[in-house]
Amino acid sequence: MLDALEPQAPDALLALIKLYAADDRVDKIDLGVGVYRTDDGATPVFKAIKQAERRLVDEQDSKGYLGPDGDPGFVEALMPLIFGPDPDMGGRIAGMQTPGGTGACRLAFAVAQRAGVTKVLMGVPSWPNHAQILDDLDLEAVTFDHARPDGSANLDALLQALRSADANTAVLLHGCCHNPTGVDYSPEDWAAIANELASGNVLPIIDSAYHGLGEGLEGDVVGLRTVLNTVPEALVAYSCDKNFGLYRDRVGAFYVLARIPEQLDAILSNASGLARANWSMPPDHGGAAVRILLQDDVMRQTWLDELEGMRQRLRWVRERLGQADNEVPGVNLGALAEQNGMFAMLPLDKDQIAELRKTHAIYMAGSGRINVAGLTKGNIDKFIGALADVAG
Repeated sequence: MLDALEPQAPDALLALIKLYAADDRVDKIDLGVGVYRTDDGATPVFKAIKQAERRLVDEQDSKGYLGPDGDPGFVEALMPLIFGPDPDMGGRIAGMQTPGGTGACRLAFAVAQRAGVTKVLMGVPSWPNHAQILDDLDLEAVTFDHARPDGSANLDALLQALRSADANTAVLLHGCCHNPTGVDYSPEDWAAIANELASGNVLPIIDSAYHGLGEGLEGDVVGLRTVLNTVPEALVAYSCDKNFGLYRDRVGAFYVLARIPEQLDAILSNASGLARANWSMPPDHGGAAVRILLQDDVMRQTWLDELEGMRQRLRWVRERLGQADNEVPGVNLGALAEQNGMFAMLPLDKDQIAELRKTHAIYMAGSGRINVAGLTKGNIDKFIGALADVAG
């Protein structure tokens, strides 16, 4: 029976990683892999996480199963960061642990589907796995343009998509630090989005994967909170992989905002059943470390300082690129300084991207997406010069 399986196209990013590893040029630059890097090019373990892990090793007395809902202490410890001083909004919000933000997205889409959703509005470009998950669930993706050519958010396209939506439709919204464009909605945009959602019947699904890396922990949840304070119900997918540096530990959470508190048990029982059928139980270690960290004032402050250092480094890279706007014809580097997070899109064609790789040892996705964290004080001038060379 397995002979019926057809070979699938290899993941383009994995192929890029292999090409980069095989390049022996000492000045090569990797802008493809989507993980945070320091100015030294490292992806370190947070000091605060190390401290929390040591305590976990010393104090943990069991490796028994968590259950499909995961660690409730972890889920509750995150809620004030995400939802604010009234984290359960009068008993209307509850959640569960998931394997990374990907697991949270998968669960959110599956819960929406079980509730009757058949279509999901999705701004493009988007994180490629969003479309893959929708396709695997046999949910129809209805796309609209997320960004304008000038590098700003296309609010009109989203509002029109919401107004034209059929029944049984959800909309996927990036909470902050949009992947792959870096183009976020303004607070005023979010107010308009929330008002449109409140007047319609589209279910909001908010993916918050880079909380704290754009405008800071409070600034990055302005949009999410604006929507949740306006609409009757919503789903939220949250990742700790980036802002806690827990990529390989796969730490995420799924939350639901219900119309009334009495609905939460029914919604979460469906989510638990879907989780049980997908991954059975989420992994414990990373989530437990986050819980310990957030419940200890000293560790928490260490983490806050480390996260702010990450944010400031990303901001420096964007500002330096913005200063070089006039040095690269046809590439709006100035817009990158106004955008947020780890990613940006450059308007380069395949030949230019290939030339960057061949001549300058600069590796990026074929779409033109770059991970700005791959740029450092030691290589950013080379990158700007190489861009000018291929774009000129």
